[in-house]
Amino acid sequence: MDKILVLDFGGQYNMLIARRVREQGVYAEIKQYDRVTPAGIRAEGYRGVILTGGPNSVYDPASPRCGREILDMGIPVLGICYGAQLLSFLAGGRVSPADNAGEYGKTALTVSGESVLFREVPPESVCWMSHRDYISAPPEGFRVTARTAVCPCAALECPDRQIYGVQFHPEVTHTEYGREILAAFLFGVCRCSGDWSALDYAGREIEKYARELKGRKALLALSGGVDSSVCAAIMHRAIGPDLTCVFVDHGLMRKNEGDFVEETFRNMGANLIRVNAGEVFFARLRGVTDPEAKRKIIGEEFIRAFEAQAARIGRVHALVQGTIYPDVIESGKGASAVIKSHHNVGGLPDAVSFDRIIEPLRDLFKDEVRAVGEELGLPKELVWRQPFPGPGLAVRILGEVTPEKAALLQDADAIFREEVAAALPGREPSQYFAVLTDSRSVGVMGDSRTYGYIAALRAVATDDFMTAEWCRLPYEALEKASSRITNEVPGISRVVYDISSKPPATVEWE
Repeated sequence: MDKILVLDFGGQYNMLIARRVREQGVYAEIKQYDRVTPAGIRAEGYRGVILTGGPNSVYDPASPRCGREILDMGIPVLGICYGAQLLSFLAGGRVSPADNAGEYGKTALTVSGESVLFREVPPESVCWMSHRDYISAPPEGFRVTARTAVCPCAALECPDRQIYGVQFHPEVTHTEYGREILAAFLFGVCRCSGDWSALDYAGREIEKYARELKGRKALLALSGGVDSSVCAAIMHRAIGPDLTCVFVDHGLMRKNEGDFVEETFRNMGANLIRVNAGEVFFARLRGVTDPEAKRKIIGEEFIRAFEAQAARIGRVHALVQGTIYPDVIESGKGASAVIKSHHNVGGLPDAVSFDRIIEPLRDLFKDEVRAVGEELGLPKELVWRQPFPGPGLAVRILGEVTPEKAALLQDADAIFREEVAAALPGREPSQYFAVLTDSRSVGVMGDSRTYGYIAALRAVATDDFMTAEWCRLPYEALEKASSRITNEVPGISRVVYDISSKPPATVEWE
């Protein structure tokens, strides 16, 4: 099996690079920049190496770097954003801070030279930029192959040494010909065969945990969402009756969702325990307004609830979680910056009573998880459910979380989801939900003044949840949802619609 190494320098798109490579039938794995050596790279038999982006400046002595030996391994190397700057810096070029504070977002790209990377790319296209430094002087022996209006070196290469660099992000879907550029590197430069399939993933994980957990009990944190459900299917096939699924209802689920989760998994024959712990969670969240503090409190309370069930069951070796890669990358990984701590990653307490924590889906994106779920035969209505954050409505209630606010949001969210589903049957956005802000607004009802909360509606389209576009929902659906919410949910007097994309925003508000 051909393999590509993605060398991680702390950028937020790192796993997305690996995912784009896998999409083209080539296996990719990520390793942190300081945990591999050129000798190790050769020994592993990688067909090529991709250096990722990152938040640092290469001319800062404290920035993450690999050695100059990477230039002379005899293995093709592609640098992306910071990775391109690092290759240039190591080869003797010059990297400088941009006078105009860099480039961000969609940018017009002009191909300015012959290159194997751009054989399928027209002279003018759109790429996705996100950088504040730029390559101001290419190294000797390198030629510039693309530019933008403010970036004189948007791509460069030294074919004789099989070294290539692009300042933009071909892994992001906003780069029009990103797939073609990556394919050119994988097949035109690295000569990969493209014989890997993500659908093999479930079988490997089942075999792995059947071997590692033979005769041992495991507890699975079941939320009823796509990730934990697919995780449950994998682990049930691996260890059967030694798996117990624990569904902790923290009182912050969507309307009527707790009952739906319980009914669904009991009908599937799962060994399921439901813990109704809403009072405990609300008590711990009283007076807390900081989103990171909320996540960490919820993470700790989840773990304590699981530990209590493990003590009742006895001799539980492992806690199993449905963590996927967007959770990991946004919680901070290696040199990556923390965006927000997810309750099952950055929100875990320092000490837990399980011997190990198992995350079978940790290296997959949402669409890959769904593909695995379909391969395992899970019901489509479960595999294609709307994503829902582990902390639940706590991260969709701005400010203090109370039972009263949760009830308001549950009703508003249910109305919005009903109207969107009715307006776009079978064509619903990737994710859509309501948020209860911590702001109040004056309103008028029945000739009387009201002063209620402002609800925000959010809908995005995405295939990887690392980038997302806000959805242009039909005005009629928005109008009906707004009218119903302000009329049917006492306490909400105004509705607004969020038109922010990711980046710069995240999908969730907190």
